[in-house]
Amino acid sequence: MSAVRRAGVCGWPVAHSRSPLIHGYWLARYRLEGAYERFAVPPLGFADFAASIGVDGLVGANVTVPHKEAAFAACDRLTDSARATGAVNTLWREGGALWGDNTDVAGFLASLDAEAPGWRERVDSAVVLGAGGVARAIVQGLVSRGVERIAIVNRTPARAVALAERFAPAVRAATWDDLPQLLAPAGLLVNATILGMAGQPPLDVNLAALRPEAVVADVVYVPLATALVEAAWRRGCVAIGGLGMLLRQAAPGFARWFGKTPEVTAELRALVEADLRAGEKGRT
Repeated sequence: MSAVRRAGVCGWPVAHSRSPLIHGYWLARYRLEGAYERFAVPPLGFADFAASIGVDGLVGANVTVPHKEAAFAACDRLTDSARATGAVNTLWREGGALWGDNTDVAGFLASLDAEAPGWRERVDSAVVLGAGGVARAIVQGLVSRGVERIAIVNRTPARAVALAERFAPAVRAATWDDLPQLLAPAGLLVNATILGMAGQPPLDVNLAALRPEAVVADVVYVPLATALVEAAWRRGCVAIGGLGMLLRQAAPGFARWFGKTPEVTAELRALVEADLRAGEKGRT
């Protein structure tokens, strides 16, 4: 095994990920020897990638779309959070066994707490767009905070139904056509899809029915302010992008792989924001 500890982020696509910037900042700040890389892994290649963890210094990996459910299936051992969501975003090998965790749950809730303080008092019901691994983590987080009515809207109805059944009775499946009726009473709208991400199709959601006092959260962070976030701001809503969740979900993996619990600082956020803005300028 290589003497240098290596970790990275696995996804398809993965070029947009700022995880290497985040972990590289922490490695430099704490003067730790190590490396953090991007791994572009197509869906059919995930099993081989998972098998490589623990080989040649690769101590673990973050997992992003579309691999979070495949990562769950590949694990020998799971944390309670991973088991509850059915999705994994953090991998490591311990005693020969492949372990999986889901830090998106805590990352999403911490982001809401920090950027939309008092959100829970305003949220009686929520609408979550998407039914993949990120959506599962968000629903788990909302259920854990006592949100009693959550509607899942997804282009593929069967996936929405499966997710709703996992978290019944608090969660129900709905269709895209139901959105206007769902948004009217909702205190929280979350985009848990890749729609609206740079290079992906736009997210077409009309916020006319949403109350101005509602909170809108988008897990997408490229661009920094998505069309959904900007539309929510124009409506007067509290709206947050995906950067806060990204920063906060990264810390547990870094601690496990490199042996140091890192701090999410204002300096780190500013560094990543500057990089995102530079990337946006380069696309114009």
